[in-house]
Amino acid sequence: MEQLGQFLPLILIFAIMYFLLIRPQQKKMKDHQKMVEALRRGDQVVTQGGLICKVSKVKDDNEVEVELAEGVKVRVVKSTIAQVLSKTEPATAE
Repeated sequence: MEQLGQFLPLILIFAIMYFLLIRPQQKKMKDHQKMVEALRRGDQVVTQGGLICKVSKVKDDNEVEVELAEGVKVRVVKSTIAQVLSKTEPATAE
């Protein structure tokens, strides 16, 4: 019983670290992954470098083609998209 008392502070520290640091980080990563998967053509996004651009083409191999200015298109890795400013509505089948 005395040995459990010695390990109790260590167990409490680990539990506090898990709930204050590890769990919120995992949730943030999961939310970012969902945001990246939901990217569509026409979405206005901000990259981690601070560039505001419009998605012109979503590629399957972890890349997105974005338009910085009219006629200026660059390829960006999907995971470097930091924020989606405005979403486009999906096209309806008529």
